[in-house]
Amino acid sequence: MLRRLIVIVTATILFSSSLALAQSQKPKPPDKFPPSPLEITTPDPLLPRSPKDKQPLTLQERQKLEPALDGLNQEAAAKLQAGDKVGAFEIWNRELRLRRFFGSLAEVQALSRVGAIAWNQNDGQEVQYITQRLQAIQKQAQSQKTTAPIDLELWRALGQAYQNVRSPKLALEAYDQVLLVIRQQQDTTAVVETLKIIGELHLSWFDYPKAAPIYEELLSLATAQGERVNEVTYLQRLAYIYEQSQQPQQSLNIRNKLVEIYINENKLTEIPELKLAIASDYELLAKKDPNLLLEAFNNYQEAYTTAWQLQEYARAGEALQKLIALYRSQGQTDEALQASQILVQTQTQAANFYGMMQAYDQIGQLYLERKEFPQALTAFQKGLELAQQLKHEEAYFTGQIEKLSKANF
Repeated sequence: MLRRLIVIVTATILFSSSLALAQSQKPKPPDKFPPSPLEITTPDPLLPRSPKDKQPLTLQERQKLEPALDGLNQEAAAKLQAGDKVGAFEIWNRELRLRRFFGSLAEVQALSRVGAIAWNQNDGQEVQYITQRLQAIQKQAQSQKTTAPIDLELWRALGQAYQNVRSPKLALEAYDQVLLVIRQQQDTTAVVETLKIIGELHLSWFDYPKAAPIYEELLSLATAQGERVNEVTYLQRLAYIYEQSQQPQQSLNIRNKLVEIYINENKLTEIPELKLAIASDYELLAKKDPNLLLEAFNNYQEAYTTAWQLQEYARAGEALQKLIALYRSQGQTDEALQASQILVQTQTQAANFYGMMQAYDQIGQLYLERKEFPQALTAFQKGLELAQQLKHEEAYFTGQIEKLSKANF
């Protein structure tokens, strides 16, 4: 009994002591995010004055400092090459701090260069430091707009730098600023170049709704200036954009323009693929308006006919497959069977044995739907011959033949 009492008392004392100790020790504040190395203001031996002195460098000071900074860049690159990533970015950050004394444009160009390296090295923290510094420069440039002409070269450099650190939203802000000014200047060449950059940015981040009006404007400008090559390029981009954003009517309009151009320029090899895509657009539109199915049939047939004439048998086979699927979806078994038999000839011309095997399987299935079992058996037997040559799906065709052989027909 006494021993038990001693144990209880001891435990109580220990618990009370621990509680008192815990209450007396205040929790430590969480570690702060380390300050940006680009904002360090410690004097640098390469600088002729304190970093806090905001006066611009004299020409003589710049001529002395610039080769030293180029040397830091080379030293950092060598360290990175040797595997010392931490050491490399310490040197690059020092270079970037000093580049600030050469003005905003020179600093942004250096930030852009090092930012691209940081991204490629998967150094997220360094990318963040550089992005923050770019935003500070942008904010300063924005505040100066009312008192001085906009520095287009600086804003273009900001756009490129943001691209290098994969900040598309910020890049677009910079290029939108550029676009606003060059529109006012009526500089058509610069407008086109900037629109192309903006369009590619939207596309690279799969923002199709915002990419579409950019390429529509580029198309309009190219058409007005009679630039046929660019016109075709923008039409191709728009066809892709509208397809990806599932806008079949817009896609159809663009592709029909392309067909017209290719026919006028006698570029018939481009037609089959376009006709396939147009037929697909009509199929999608026919879900709301069944009358458009006829246009889908016609375009698949045109794709097949043109491809056959061009001896593009693989493309012709693709068109037939689409046509057969459409016939079957509409319950037109006779037409599907006829197209399937043509498909065998097409795949034979293409020397596509696998395609021939699949075509015979399709014919067999269609004859089964029509309850024409002897014809189905013949088709599956031909399919088996090809399967044995290919050593592929032999069991499947054998199984089909066995089922039919046991049936009374």
